[in-house]
Amino acid sequence: MKVVVCIKQVPDTAGGVKFKPDGTLDRAAMLAIMNPDDKAGLEAALRLKDQYGAEVTVVTMGLPKADAVLREALAMGADKAILITDRVLGGADTWATSQTIAAGIRNLEYDLIITGRQAIDGDTAQVGPQIAEHLGVPVISYTQSIEIDGDSVIVQRQYDDRYHIVKAKMPCLLTALSELNEPRYMTPGGIWDAVDAEITTWGRYDLKDLHDEDIGLAGSPTKIAKASDKVRKGTGTVYPDLDPDAAAKTLHDTLLAKHII
Repeated sequence: MKVVVCIKQVPDTAGGVKFKPDGTLDRAAMLAIMNPDDKAGLEAALRLKDQYGAEVTVVTMGLPKADAVLREALAMGADKAILITDRVLGGADTWATSQTIAAGIRNLEYDLIITGRQAIDGDTAQVGPQIAEHLGVPVISYTQSIEIDGDSVIVQRQYDDRYHIVKAKMPCLLTALSELNEPRYMTPGGIWDAVDAEITTWGRYDLKDLHDEDIGLAGSPTKIAKASDKVRKGTGTVYPDLDPDAAAKTLHDTLLAKHII
C-alpha cells in the first residue's frame, strides 16, 4: 500500500506573525513548525506502515527551507520526501495551493492520501477536500480513527458529540484531526539518516496538467483586503469593592444584558 501524506510548514504563532506589504504572510521571517493536524496525519500513515508495510511519501509545498519539516517526517519514519517549490508558486491561496499539490500527486502512485484537517496559519480546512476534487477521488474529513479492510478504508468521522462510520474504496483522501493520535518522536537513528537523506525537489515545470493562471498569487481568487497581528483585548471592567453576593449579581446581570444567558 502506498500512502501520500501532505504536510505543511507553518509559522509558530507563539512567536508572533509578520506580513508582507501585499498582506500575505512573510514566512521567511518567522520561526516554523510542522502543522499539528498534518503531524497527526503523518503518524496515522506511519502506523499503517507499522501494521501493513505501507510505503509513506510526504509532500510539501513551500519555500526551500520547508525541507526542514520533510526531514523531520523522514526522521519519524517516512520513506520518501518531495518538496514542491518555485517562485511562481508564492502567495497561493487554497485554490492555487490545492491545484499545485494535486498536480504533484499525479506524478505519484497512491492508494491513500492523508492531509491535516486544516493549517493553523489559515484555518480554512479547504485544501484537503480541494485536492480530492482535483484528483477525482472520494474524501472523508474529520478523521479520528482509520482501519484498512482489503481495498477499502473504514473511518470514524468526528461529528459534534458523536461519530460517523464511513467506508470508502481506495484511492481516497482523508483529512486528519490533531486529536487522531499522539505523534511519535523522531528517533536518534532517524535524525542521523534524515540529515543526509535525498529530498526530491519539483518546480513548476515538473508538474503535469497545471495551468499558469491557476498558480501562485496571480492564480488566487482570494484577495486580502487587510491583515494585522493578533488584536490584544483590553482589561475589561473591574469592580474591586464588591462582596461575593454583589459580584455574582453583577456578573449575572451583565451576561443577561448581553444575551449570553
